[in-house]
Amino acid sequence: VPPVSRALDEAIRRAIDSKTKPPGALGVVEAVAAQIARVQNTLTPELRSCRLTLFAGDHGIAAESVSAYPQAVTRQMVANFLAGGAAANVFARTNGVELQVVSRRIAAGTRNFAVEPAMTAEQCETALRAGEALGVAVAADTAAFGEMGIGNTSSATLVAHKLTGTALDSLVGRGAGLDDAGLSRKQGILEQAARRTAAPLDARDALREYGGFEMVMMAGAMMGAARAGAVVLVDGFIASVAALAATEMAPPLRDYLVFGHRSAEHGHGVVLAALDARPLLELDMRLGEGTGALLAWPVLKCAAAMLSEMASFESAGVSGPV
Repeated sequence: VPPVSRALDEAIRRAIDSKTKPPGALGVVEAVAAQIARVQNTLTPELRSCRLTLFAGDHGIAAESVSAYPQAVTRQMVANFLAGGAAANVFARTNGVELQVVSRRIAAGTRNFAVEPAMTAEQCETALRAGEALGVAVAADTAAFGEMGIGNTSSATLVAHKLTGTALDSLVGRGAGLDDAGLSRKQGILEQAARRTAAPLDARDALREYGGFEMVMMAGAMMGAARAGAVVLVDGFIASVAALAATEMAPPLRDYLVFGHRSAEHGHGVVLAALDARPLLELDMRLGEGTGALLAWPVLKCAAAMLSEMASFESAGVSGPV
C-alpha cells in the first residue's frame, strides 16, 4: 500500500479554512475532507461512486453454540443478499451504492478454533490474496466492505485480543443477541480458545489461528482497494478488526481508512482506540453487512463536495473574521 502524500497538507488546511464558515465549524466533516484530499492528492476531491463488497463464511467455532442463531443462517442470509432483501441491499439501493456478493470458496468453513487453528497458513494466504485482487478491481473511488458469518464476533474478538492484548472481558459481546447465560458461555469458550496460543500474535498468525475466511479476505480487500487509490469506508466491529490486522501488515493503509460508525458490539470501542479512529456515526447498530458504512457514505460525499464546491470568503465576497 503506497503512503499517501502529505505535500498538499498545508494547502488543504488553508482551502478548508477559507470556506465561508468559521474555522472548524464543520467539525469532523473537515477532517474527512482533508483525508479524502490526501488520498486523491488534490485540492478538489470527488467521490462519485461507492461499491459495497460482501464476504461470507462459516465458522467452526459455531459448533460451540457461541451464537444465538444456527450456522445455517449464514447460507440463508447470502441467499437473502442475492435476492435483494437484506438491510444492506435496502441501504445500498437508497444511497446509490453498487453491491456485490463474493464467491471465493477457500474451504467448507473454518475449523473449530477452540481446539485447533481456524485455517492453515496456505488457506490464510489464499484468502488474503483473493481479497486483495477483489480490492484492486473495485472500480469505485470508495470501497466499503461488509460480512456475514454466524460465529464471527467470536472470531473477531479473539483476533482483537491477540493483536491488542486487551482482556477478553473488555471485548466479548452479545453478537447477534445472546442472553446473559449465552454471553457467559461464550466468554468461557473464548477464554479456553485463547489459552491455546501465546499472546500477542502478529496479524497473519492471529488470522490463521482465529480468523474467518470472510475476515481474512476483507483485510486483503482493504489493502487492495487502497493500492488502487480508493478511500476505504470501514463498517463495524468485524470490519474494524479486519482493518486492525490489515494495518499491521501494511501500515500506510491507515490513512486510507474512514470509519463509518461505532457499533454497539462490546469490543468495538477497544478496536477503534487501537486504530486511533473516530467513527462518523453512533446509532447503536450491531448488524454488520456493511450497513454502518452505507449510512456513512453520504457524509463522505458531502465532505468531498464541501472542499471542491463550497465558496471561499474571497470568491463569495463575504467578509472574513476580523
